[in-house]
Amino acid sequence: MALRDFLGKQFIDVIQWNEPEDGMLSYRYPMQDMEIQNGGQLTVRESQLAAFIDQGKIADIFGPGLHKLTTANLPLLTDLKNWAKEFESPFKSDVYFFSTRLQIDQKWGTATPITIRDKEFGAVRLRAYGIYSYRISDPRLFFTEVCGTRDSYYVTELEGQLRNTIVARMAEILANSDVGFVDMASRQAEFAQKIAVEMKPAFAALGLELNQFVVENISLPDELQQVMDQRIGMGIAGDLGRYTQFQAAQAMQVAAANTGGAAGMGVGLGAGITMAQAMMKPAMEATAVPAAAAARFCIECGKPLPEHAKFCPECGKPQ
Repeated sequence: MALRDFLGKQFIDVIQWNEPEDGMLSYRYPMQDMEIQNGGQLTVRESQLAAFIDQGKIADIFGPGLHKLTTANLPLLTDLKNWAKEFESPFKSDVYFFSTRLQIDQKWGTATPITIRDKEFGAVRLRAYGIYSYRISDPRLFFTEVCGTRDSYYVTELEGQLRNTIVARMAEILANSDVGFVDMASRQAEFAQKIAVEMKPAFAALGLELNQFVVENISLPDELQQVMDQRIGMGIAGDLGRYTQFQAAQAMQVAAANTGGAAGMGVGLGAGITMAQAMMKPAMEATAVPAAAAARFCIECGKPLPEHAKFCPECGKPQ
């Protein structure tokens, strides 16, 4: 019976793997009821590593190339099996392939805003997002710490762990950076470099190599961004007194352009002058300008009047 079982087994003489889809990090070669033939060939392509697992432990690892499976290039597995110098019988061992190509365009971002203390605005909540790329660099660690004996392991199963670790480290770096929010946009590359340096040991502990890290955007939640926009608008306006005078002058130009007749023009100009004087009063008080020095305008044509003038020098209208 044992001999019949032995003869009925299939012997593998070629072991190879082509990635069937994107995002696959590891794959266990199917070995059920099959043994590897002595002298069989193992093909490991560029961007791959292959590992032989014996009794749950990694025995030998092969890099890219064509390998003939003998005791000469299976030294650790040979020691574990206590084979003679040249074994002749087929052998059974689990074979895992690992993809070492870059896993690019991996996205990270804050699921909820993080709160930091800003030197100018006090406590603010920030959102951030970006991309990163990584690859498997140590299949031993990746096997023992991440994928284990799974038939296959995908990027999607790992992204939550990596994303949350990145966000936690990023929040710590931003909080301790002493950089104001308004200056963060110009220093995103600097933040990305710092985060990458901090994250590399965490990736290495999983058998991974962090290759690139990018901070694409640091922003405020929508409601805080509206407040920020208002503050920026006030800064652009500058001196509120001068801004008020400018608004009053604009209103008078609109009233003067009214073509509804002399009476309508007078009403429009009168309303414009009244509004202008009302708006200019606080500005003049703020700048310590006497009320008597306020500008006067003709009620007929709207042109400026000299101080104490009783008639308009332009239209001759009594004032």
